[in-house]
Amino acid sequence: MKLLSFLLLFNCVWGFSQTYSKNGKALITQVSKLDSLMQNNDSKILELFSNDVSFGHSNGWVQNYQDFKTDFESGKVKYQSVNQTELKEFKIKNKFANIRRIIVVKGLYKNEIFEMKLSVLEFWIKQRGIWKLWSRQSATLKS
Repeated sequence: MKLLSFLLLFNCVWGFSQTYSKNGKALITQVSKLDSLMQNNDSKILELFSNDVSFGHSNGWVQNYQDFKTDFESGKVKYQSVNQTELKEFKIKNKFANIRRIIVVKGLYKNEIFEMKLSVLEFWIKQRGIWKLWSRQSATLKS
């Protein structure tokens, strides 16, 4: 399973990164890593976040770093798959970047199965040479 995840990550990064600068490629790698770590419910995901990160969920729920950490580590939400289906916008300006993309997420919330197609807007900030997620807002898309 880990080999499959690695291969998918490699193909995603390699495929998307062919037309981007070195800085853009580094950001695409972080975005791919975010999805992979989320899908694997890996707490290393926390290393990708700025300390003042903010999450706006499609149900109106807002979380900061500590809220996300508590819920993620408790298993309140367990992800089974996180798949990007479309990259709509990718812009970098100095130490800031915004990405708009469509993802399909499957998993368990309080042991209830869910599957959602989401439009996601992410703001990333470069801190000490590393791209960190600073803000993320999602909205549910009807299929």
